[in-house]
Amino acid sequence: MKPPFQKQLLLTLALLLAAVAPASAQQSTAPHLAYVYPAGGRQGATFEVQVAGQYLGPITNAYITGGGIQAEVIAFDGPLTGVQQTELQDRQNVLQARRTAAQAAKNAATPARANAVPPVQPARRNGAPVAPPTNRPATNTVASSRPSTNAVPAVAQPPPVWTPADTTELAEIRAKLAANRKRQLNPTMSQNVTLKITIAADAEPGERELRLGAPSALSQPLLFCVGQLPEVNKPVPTEVPDPPPAARAGYPNGQTAAAPVELRVYPPCVVNGQIMPGGVDRYRFTALHGQRLVIAVAARELKPYLADAVPGWFQAAISIYDSKGHEVAFADHYRFHPDPVLLFEAPKEDEYTLQIRDSIYRGRDDFVYRITVGEVPYITDIFPLGGPAGAETAVEVSGWNLPAATVTEDARGLAPGIYPLTVRTDKFISAPVLFAVDTLPECLSRKSNHSQSAAQPLELPVIVNGRIEAPGQWDVFRLEGRAGDDIVAEVIARRLDSPLDSVLRLTDAAGKQLAFNDDFEDKGAGLQTHYADSYLTAKLPEDGAYYLWIGDAQHQGGPEYAYRLRVGPPRPDFALRVVPSSLAVRPGASVPLTVYALRHDGFSNAITVALKDAPAGFKLAGGPVPTNQTEIKLTLTAPAMVEPAILKLSLEGRAPFHGQDVVRPAVPAEDMMQAFAYRHLVPSKELEVSILDRAPLRLAFIGSSSIKIPAGGSAGVKVRTPGAQFTNNFQLELSAPPDGISIENVSSVGTEMEVLLRSDPDKIKPGAKGNLIVNIMAKRQPATNTVLPARANQPRPVVGVLPAITYEITDPAT
Repeated sequence: MKPPFQKQLLLTLALLLAAVAPASAQQSTAPHLAYVYPAGGRQGATFEVQVAGQYLGPITNAYITGGGIQAEVIAFDGPLTGVQQTELQDRQNVLQARRTAAQAAKNAATPARANAVPPVQPARRNGAPVAPPTNRPATNTVASSRPSTNAVPAVAQPPPVWTPADTTELAEIRAKLAANRKRQLNPTMSQNVTLKITIAADAEPGERELRLGAPSALSQPLLFCVGQLPEVNKPVPTEVPDPPPAARAGYPNGQTAAAPVELRVYPPCVVNGQIMPGGVDRYRFTALHGQRLVIAVAARELKPYLADAVPGWFQAAISIYDSKGHEVAFADHYRFHPDPVLLFEAPKEDEYTLQIRDSIYRGRDDFVYRITVGEVPYITDIFPLGGPAGAETAVEVSGWNLPAATVTEDARGLAPGIYPLTVRTDKFISAPVLFAVDTLPECLSRKSNHSQSAAQPLELPVIVNGRIEAPGQWDVFRLEGRAGDDIVAEVIARRLDSPLDSVLRLTDAAGKQLAFNDDFEDKGAGLQTHYADSYLTAKLPEDGAYYLWIGDAQHQGGPEYAYRLRVGPPRPDFALRVVPSSLAVRPGASVPLTVYALRHDGFSNAITVALKDAPAGFKLAGGPVPTNQTEIKLTLTAPAMVEPAILKLSLEGRAPFHGQDVVRPAVPAEDMMQAFAYRHLVPSKELEVSILDRAPLRLAFIGSSSIKIPAGGSAGVKVRTPGAQFTNNFQLELSAPPDGISIENVSSVGTEMEVLLRSDPDKIKPGAKGNLIVNIMAKRQPATNTVLPARANQPRPVVGVLPAITYEITDPAT
């Protein structure tokens, strides 16, 4: 019998080993969602949606942000196994053979029709008729025509029968095999979860986020919409269409190899569909003369980036045809937005066809779209684009089917930021546009400030609300400065959905250009791929007057080309993004996350990141974002005693500046890839944490987890483990460490393990600071099969991570 302490040790190791698979799944096989179809539904409706992706087999729950929606997992469908595929193919062959035999029997039993077969003409040889063969029996036949006295009587076989049930079964088998072929074409969409969605009648319309939860992980979010209009869903295709031949890709009227889909719809409504390779979908509707219909596509909006496609999103193109087949409207974008919008005024009462396709005839299951069709309110422009915090602002609104030309935006009680602005009619609410709120003084641009001589004087700091109202126009502003003053000018226009592609110039009184900027990259604008807003800084060389010019880089203009121009001394600030926006952690265990610091106007101070109003027991480990650095890795540790649940957590950053703390929220985000190469931090609505129903992983530091490593030297941290068996089965590895830091040695005595960290003086210098993430890895066991030896590069499961270790590289002399 084993001693009690050995029993406890073995039990602990068993729990730890049981945790290997879930932890590994979280690292490399976490549920990943490819698309949801349909990507939304109507208030008060109950319906089913299909969520496709990878590693969805263990999905147990679905979560949708915001109130008023319930989601239930009702089915899972994955790729066929080899045995299942063979069985279905064999059964398909049996059914096809039966159908052929039944048809042959039916044809044989059908009586010949009179004169159905023309009379046989006598054969001719050399022009003379040939006598037909006689019916005399052959004299050399082997078998006698007399019946055998010992022959077994033949049993009459019933003719094969083909039933409606056979037709249904064959169709179902073909659909399953076709679906399996589709899965083999793209493994990232090879699994499917069916959800039952119930939306309350009073659920707030707008965008939500949908996540799927497994016992060991939580998926990334997908956009899910709650609408007010009736919904029409195009049937999900069951066959795999062939892509269109290159020679046909440019044919008129969307002629492609894929069979077109055509349905009748009744505006107002929302149409849901998917574009398959070369696919063209068509929807017929009736419109009255002069009817003003908004036709707005959501496609790229539903899935901002495709990692494996060029361009990196579904680029929809829509057309409208009249009853005679004439194209009366077309769009493949709306201003700078990839998703097209048509504001269609029907030229006559007629039957129209709305057509949608990919602009270059691509397509696959995740090319999902939603099209709003109807006389609904739609805002095209607002002015001004923002207003002061703590006040109400009268905003001019332009667009279609709007109840009024102005609305009042109430910013009382709002912190600086960007907020949605909508308008409501008796029945509907419009799609939101963006409205900025700030604490600086504001003014309007004058109508005549289009030259240096007519420049508008500014008192700094200030935000100017203006418009480039005509092509080629410049707005010019005059500011007084002193030698050595630092001046910042920043345009916020494209980030507020203005079509303006701004350009800024700073000149002195003699017209000499001191600074210029066209486009400035804002890492916080994760949904934009063309950074069209301008930003410049300058140190004034002498006292006097200076002139700031703003125009459009494309020499365009109009009332919709609005801008907000911030001018004044630097206003150092920062914003934060935390990635990923979905985390899964066992009780007592830790999980890594990354915080990105977006620094503005030269802000360089260290930023401390902390949990905000988190439930008791949750801890964030790791030091601050170091001075002048833009990212840091942290770990979130869950309390050891906590029930499985989905929790919403919030983080915030704090940094001292001029004697006071600057506090900013950490916005959840997903790190997305576009077109194989480009990465974007796409904001999410919530940071969701799934507490798993798994045994706690009890590994903890002995003493401090903050160390100082001499340049070229070593320093260690101590970790308490379950015992020697832990060392035999697991090892510690640094996760993406900074260049120059490595694990020099790991030693253990009993339940204590010491991790010795070393710095390379040629790669990392004194003063460097940050956090280290340490993975707990399962050791690679020696091969026991000489035929198939273990591969040296075979991935090993990750059991978990230690809380973050804070480090600083010091001068060896000190």
